[in-house]
Amino acid sequence: MTQAPAGARLDHLAALRRAQQRFLASIGEVDPSTPIPWCGRWRARDVVVHLARIHHWAAGQASKRQETPLGRGPFVLNEFYAEHAAELRDTLERLGEAEGWTLVGNGPASWWRRRQLHETTVHLWDLRASSGLTVDDDPVVWSDTVDEVVTVMQPRQEAMGRMAPLPAPVRLVATDVPRTWLLGGAGTPTATVEATAQDLALLVWGRRSADDVSVTGDGGALRAALAARLTP
Repeated sequence: MTQAPAGARLDHLAALRRAQQRFLASIGEVDPSTPIPWCGRWRARDVVVHLARIHHWAAGQASKRQETPLGRGPFVLNEFYAEHAAELRDTLERLGEAEGWTLVGNGPASWWRRRQLHETTVHLWDLRASSGLTVDDDPVVWSDTVDEVVTVMQPRQEAMGRMAPLPAPVRLVATDVPRTWLLGGAGTPTATVEATAQDLALLVWGRRSADDVSVTGDGGALRAALAARLTP
């Protein structure tokens, strides 16, 4: 279940362009050796290289071709990211609605506009939050980040056997936009989480914990959901 603001539409390609620009600008603001504690042993440099590689890979998927290996580096971070951000953006603009490969089978190449927007949005948060820098809090974008997990990523994880079905769904309620979701399918939720769209997105992407949000009902159900592999 999801409820969207009346008439709300998100231009994913334009939003992706803005997020990439902010990410590129942020590279020079963060020490590349800065730890990213919620990403295991990663440092800021690893986030940059990862996102550049993912952009390159997604451009290949949208084009129905295997990507060219990019090597091991080391790379000049801002140049490496800028090159592959542009590659992705130009590819998606050129292909439009042409058929490509997606994570859920063949579909329009434009599918990657949304996926790469949220990949960039979350890693932009990683990069900036790691150094205590302010992070853009656009509830329309962040609520779409939540929606992608609930409607695409978590069901795909379950279908691929990467996680067991949740015993009961968890209700997610955004406090800054009129949107709600049931994480884990239909049924009666045993727990309800209320938080900003950004905090809900960071919760389902493993950057927040149950202790960081307001929970009513069975807190154990939320913790069990977060312990599952909701995202790749």
